[in-house]
Amino acid sequence: MTTIPLRAGVADAPGSTSTTTAQFMDLGGRRVMVARVADAGERAGLTPNDAATLEAAVRTAREQRHPFVGVLASNGVSVADGLASVDGWGRVAKELVRASGVIPLLFVASGPVVSGPALLLGLADISVFTASAYAFVSGPLMVESFTGVPISTDELGGASAHSRFSGVAALLADDEESALELVGDVLQYLPDHVDVLPEPMPCDDPIDRDTSDAAAAIPAHPTGSYDVRTVIRDVADDGEFLEIRAAWAPNMVTGFCSVGGQSIGVVANQTQALAGSIDIPASQKGARFVALCDAFNLPLLTMVDTSGFLPGKDLEWRGMIRHGAQLAFAYARATVPRIGLILRKSYGGAYIVMDSRFMGNDLMLAWPSAEVAVMGAKGAVEILHRGASVDERAQLELEYEQRFLTPYPTAERGSISAVVEPNDTRRELAAALDLLATKREPLRHRRHDNSPL
Repeated sequence: MTTIPLRAGVADAPGSTSTTTAQFMDLGGRRVMVARVADAGERAGLTPNDAATLEAAVRTAREQRHPFVGVLASNGVSVADGLASVDGWGRVAKELVRASGVIPLLFVASGPVVSGPALLLGLADISVFTASAYAFVSGPLMVESFTGVPISTDELGGASAHSRFSGVAALLADDEESALELVGDVLQYLPDHVDVLPEPMPCDDPIDRDTSDAAAAIPAHPTGSYDVRTVIRDVADDGEFLEIRAAWAPNMVTGFCSVGGQSIGVVANQTQALAGSIDIPASQKGARFVALCDAFNLPLLTMVDTSGFLPGKDLEWRGMIRHGAQLAFAYARATVPRIGLILRKSYGGAYIVMDSRFMGNDLMLAWPSAEVAVMGAKGAVEILHRGASVDERAQLELEYEQRFLTPYPTAERGSISAVVEPNDTRRELAAALDLLATKREPLRHRRHDNSPL
């Protein structure tokens, strides 16, 4: 283990105590920089030297190309040290941004994470919350004084709140030990740094295994819901799937698995929530995960079953256009191997943003049950044949379904690469990953892109 020295020239106020430590450790068989950030007492706050230690730890991890893990428990910055403490956390944020996309950045919230240090959780690739953790920028007393509504610490910023409502908590754990185990689970899918590929994972699961559970998951009725995780697990090695941000935006599923020993990231519409429609949180969730996978060389598998964007005045006023563009932007920017699989519905704008073929997707597969169109039969007939009688509309809807709501016309236009049988899905995906293993795209020469926020 290597201990990281405090940053020279940073002095704490008399009587304050620096309690932050950093060292290289073995975590899940990986050499990882682990920094533990905890102030000395209920009102102590973190000092300039605490920030300096964390800054040095992140910088050292980046320079030596090893993942960084921060364990946070803090009531905020030290008031006794004044602006020096606040400036210190600004330097930490800058160092984290410099390391972003270079090495994996993971945080564990193991207690209170309050005020400025709470923002560090938002800079992490993955944040894990323990049951006793809570985090917020403005605390319950300030919220009550501003809004007049009393609120508890857990309700405002507890692990459950950040898991369900804000999406800050990507994973939940009972305590710090189990949280670090989860961090190790995540790291097994990620490389040490951007310049290498993820290590192959041991796999005895036959590549040509029949995926009958995936085939049976789709209901006979076209509007029936099902759990898309059944499909994912049947395709994955040994049925293992590590879902990220499961409780937030449940209409979009994101997570890691492996196929034939190769780590991949999965993005999938979940019809059990909002019928798989895409809303603002789902767009944000999908875009953030796509960017994470693209940063660390993980191929992307996108499973599509959505009728479109969720309609609503509130959503439009809150920026559905901007946030929907986030998902399209993340996919269009990604240079890793990108494989799509249309399970059932893929309509309109949602067809585009779920990594459609001409957005730069490398290989778009479809099951025979796939419906790829501008919209469903009922909506199309209502627009095209407004004057038709009820019986005429029924016949026109049937004709529309037979003509347009199959994958074959789309395949003829090149939007679908191949129609595959559900039972053969694992074998086809493994073959696709093998085909794309040598994919390389030149990076554009520019300062940075301007992603919609």
